[in-house]
Amino acid sequence: MLEESDDPEVVIFLAHPDILSGLFTLANFDESRPDGVWVPFGAGCGSIVQYPYLEMSLDHPRAVLGTFDVSARPFISQNDLSFSVPMNRFITMIENMSESFLITNSWKAIRKRITQKDSGK
Repeated sequence: MLEESDDPEVVIFLAHPDILSGLFTLANFDESRPDGVWVPFGAGCGSIVQYPYLEMSLDHPRAVLGTFDVSARPFISQNDLSFSVPMNRFITMIENMSESFLITNSWKAIRKRITQKDSGK
């Protein structure tokens, strides 16, 4: 729900494993290296904001999986983790969507499961 005047530097998701698997896979989709997503040790706020913010200035910015910090866990759902990505990397992820795993039957099955879970079935 961004406005045209918004200019975010980091995109932050709080999500459960099925959604995280999609974000993780999309973040690695066009990478030749296996570390398009990393999990640094640190405080919850570091993994949500600081590390992805620092990544945005790198040649190959990575997404950050986080909120493993025990002091941060009580403030989010027990089934969620954070996935934060610099906006410049997120734009590339969006551009890759139409040619990625998102068009496969495997993702359709996961998406159906997500939809059923969210509707309470």
